[in-house]
Amino acid sequence: MKYLFIITALIFTYQSNAQLKFSEARQLQSALLESMDSLVTSGKYERITSILIAKNGNVLFEKYYNGKNIESKHNTRSATKTIATLLTGISIDKGLVKSENDKIFNYLQHKIPVNNTDSRKQNITIEDLLTMSSILECNDGNRFSRGNEERMYIVEDWTKFFLDLPIRSYPWEPKPEKQKYGRAFSYCSAGVATMAEILQSAIDAPLDDFAKQHLFEPLEIEDYTLNYTPHNILNTAGGSEYKSRDFLKLIQLLLNKGQWNGEQIISSSWIENATTPKVKVYDDTDYGYLLWLKEFGNDKKYKSYYMSGNGGNKVLATPDLDLTVVITSTNYGNRNAHNYSDEIMNSYIIPAIEKIKN
Repeated sequence: MKYLFIITALIFTYQSNAQLKFSEARQLQSALLESMDSLVTSGKYERITSILIAKNGNVLFEKYYNGKNIESKHNTRSATKTIATLLTGISIDKGLVKSENDKIFNYLQHKIPVNNTDSRKQNITIEDLLTMSSILECNDGNRFSRGNEERMYIVEDWTKFFLDLPIRSYPWEPKPEKQKYGRAFSYCSAGVATMAEILQSAIDAPLDDFAKQHLFEPLEIEDYTLNYTPHNILNTAGGSEYKSRDFLKLIQLLLNKGQWNGEQIISSSWIENATTPKVKVYDDTDYGYLLWLKEFGNDKKYKSYYMSGNGGNKVLATPDLDLTVVITSTNYGNRNAHNYSDEIMNSYIIPAIEKIKN
């Protein structure tokens, strides 16, 4: 497929509720994006499979690499964890879940009793799972962790796996109350997988059907491959596959504060809450509700939030630039993968977009 990128010569009208426009407008040159495209094509960033860039809902650049095309569906691994955040917001809007402060056992009574009994487990909230900061000992980054995702995949009941975990300690970091935002981050796929059963219990219907009716259909997301747990519940920990254009729709929905084609799909207050820092991850990175929060750019840094997955996959919004970006990749397990996508953002995409006059 031929690619297109449109820079500087177009005058864009700001639209707070802009929908995506995939037009075949005349191709204009951008030295930065030409350089980026050349480097990606040459293999400098290895297995990048697509890059899409939109400003104000106008798609300025769309290119596929390494054998992929516009019809390809991409496994962005954990980037689709953010779907759980979107479905939680919709469930709250519809009164099916009271709030993110609800105790998870309000919806998981059928899982009681649990192992490693501790009264503190009864106080775990939905927000604890959305921020990956629950008190359960679950850390995908530690192969010795009892809650490591590789141990979850070999059992049938993923929710029970999570709920049975012991209470964590904090041997190498301050306790939550002594940390910024009052939480301690621990990357935990099992907790996000558990969100699916919480939501399915709340709505009293299959979660995949709920997602199709209230999220995918309004956005005209029609061709995808969903991943499921062994109990045939939508796997909100990752693995579902979507087209790059549909990933762009999802992040544009967030930038639009939940609006799409004049319809409020998710309340703006939920989007605001989800994209607000809730827990510190690194010195330069915070975390919201299954969304990473970080600044991108060279001379000037811009606050951004994004879906992120193994391999350097990023589905990103930079509100101050009215920018949405999709970078898909199969650089799974590559220690340079996220550095690659960060470099593409910092050295090429952000500087190119800065040159556009609003």
